[in-house]
Amino acid sequence: MSVANRSAISGALHFSRLSSSFTRSFTTSSPSPSTPNPNAPTASTKTKRRKKKKNLFEVVQFLPNWGVGYHVAKAHWDEISYQITKLNLYKSGTHGKAWGVAHKDGTRIAEAPKKISGVHKRCWKYIASLPRSGDSDPSAEVQTS
Repeated sequence: MSVANRSAISGALHFSRLSSSFTRSFTTSSPSPSTPNPNAPTASTKTKRRKKKKNLFEVVQFLPNWGVGYHVAKAHWDEISYQITKLNLYKSGTHGKAWGVAHKDGTRIAEAPKKISGVHKRCWKYIASLPRSGDSDPSAEVQTS
């Protein structure tokens, strides 16, 4: 018997929701612009959507030759950057491995390139102010697998 009562109550609630939305759609009065709706979000209460940060491959995909020879850094690094020397991209183009030479304040820290860690973390930025190395770098390469 309780199952029958429950179905009757849920049917009545469903009917009341339908009837209220039906009558609301046929009302002729429009809300007056002089009386603001207290539930409507205003410009000051709206939260702006944050721009989605990018991983290393999303940053360099629009640079020539996938950013080989360009400087990139994590957003929270102030003085450290990497000059990309080699990329190994997976088929998607947004994942892979990267190698580069570390720089501090624009000068090389190490001579040999090393594997860049954290390339999939969403905190990378392109450093435009640092000079780019020569365009014809024979050791620069991009691999796709």
